[in-house]
Amino acid sequence: MTNGALRVEWSVVASPIGPLMLAATGTGLVSVAFHARPPVRDRTLAMLRDRLGAEPVEGGGSTAPAAAGRLLDAYFDGTLRAFDLPLDWSLTSGFHRRVLQELATGVPYGSVVGYGELAARVDRPDGAQAVGAAMGANPLPVVVPCHRVVESDGGLGGFGGGLETKRRLLELEGVLPQPLF
Repeated sequence: MTNGALRVEWSVVASPIGPLMLAATGTGLVSVAFHARPPVRDRTLAMLRDRLGAEPVEGGGSTAPAAAGRLLDAYFDGTLRAFDLPLDWSLTSGFHRRVLQELATGVPYGSVVGYGELAARVDRPDGAQAVGAAMGANPLPVVVPCHRVVESDGGLGGFGGGLETKRRLLELEGVLPQPLF
């Protein structure tokens, strides 16, 4: 059964970091999921169904997931440095949303920010761990660049897509040198 008020469309696109599942509503891109093989797709579809109250439809005729896929291709090709597409923030709220919106607008391509510095930017200077929780709950990774948030001592910190994926994204943006071997 599909909620008449909300339509959720999804697709899976190939990328250099593995398959990504993209989901969009009429408002914009709502979810990006790493490692989008069947078990991840099934969990993500169940979460979207539960949280948004609509039955996700593969493809569905909308251009939103396809447009996001083209922008991701350009990002991975190194020709796109900022994602200019509508985002649907409905899978996040409160502090997490404030942190993610600051990250999306205030930490440009090729730069990094510490968890504590990002917390201070949203007026919560003691909130580094809460920022880490917001990064872990980011429904729009890569597009909302949680890979750009690192530890103050230079460590990578955590990453929902795995540390190797975070390392590859930071290498792509020129933040980390590519390994010699």
